[in-house]
Amino acid sequence: MVGGGAREHVLVRHLGVCSRIGRLICAPGNAGIDDDAEIVAIGAEDIPSLIAFVERERIDLTVVGPEAPLVAGLADQLRDRGFAVFGPGAAGARLEGSKAFAKEVMQAAGVPTGQAAVFTEHEPALAFLREHGAPVVIKADGLAAGKGVIVAPTQEEAEAALAECFVARRFGDAGKLVLVEEFLEGEEVSLLSIVSGRQVLPLAPAQDYKRALDGDAGPNTGGMGSYSPVPAVDDALYEELVERVVLQTVAELSRRGIDFRGVLYAGLMLTAEGPKVLEFNCRFGDPETQALLPRLEWDLLELLWAAAQGETLRWVSSWRRGATRRPVRRVT
Repeated sequence: MVGGGAREHVLVRHLGVCSRIGRLICAPGNAGIDDDAEIVAIGAEDIPSLIAFVERERIDLTVVGPEAPLVAGLADQLRDRGFAVFGPGAAGARLEGSKAFAKEVMQAAGVPTGQAAVFTEHEPALAFLREHGAPVVIKADGLAAGKGVIVAPTQEEAEAALAECFVARRFGDAGKLVLVEEFLEGEEVSLLSIVSGRQVLPLAPAQDYKRALDGDAGPNTGGMGSYSPVPAVDDALYEELVERVVLQTVAELSRRGIDFRGVLYAGLMLTAEGPKVLEFNCRFGDPETQALLPRLEWDLLELLWAAAQGETLRWVSSWRRGATRRPVRRVT
């Protein structure tokens, strides 16, 4: 297991009780994970050291928790050396590594999403903002630990957000490219799916809370909490989200020659006009995983192993507390 946060801890806990598990190692782990797995002091972004460790120890399966090593190509480099990895290669991880690329994929796939304009310089972005007005959402294109999205209700806040990206360089290289995006209102939902090439196993929906303060106020964070099941998502809406968002996105990735093996995470807003995608992630969500995995009633290791190998997903998901069983879908 690559990573050292709460997401990785809950994954370690559930992998540790799987019937075929042998040695379970986490890099870099944390003090809590130390009770459930062996810890090795290798950072999640230290790609050369991780590769050397996998080769030396002959690791059967590597599960990558955080997005940064996936975007950096860890999965590609391990697969090139013949090792099984649960997590997409850099081409698939670009869905999270570049919000502009994710928009391009969604538009090509016909996935519903908010309108956005992309800028590389401050003045054109400012001129666009002054023409179109607030509220808007300002997004740094690259990885920013879940903090590169600024919801700006007023013109003043929107202009300040642009200055943070282009002038103050708050997000570093992640803010070289900036999206000025339509503000969407509604209830947020996270839908995670296990993908093995052209096969998709949608998981139960979850809901997380990103804003730092009570009353949905304050700046966005990496996540302040989560729960599952989600009362707002009935079976009909669930099917719509799977068909219109997940399957169409996987089909577009496949059309581009991207063999995606890992988690496709759709962050959605249930607007008055229908569901729209806010963002895609390429890994298990944090904190959604902490809410989802305790509901799981089947062998996590078997599922991750099959996806890592690009094999057939033979299982259907069964979830505690009233959820129905979800079949594996195949992209046509």
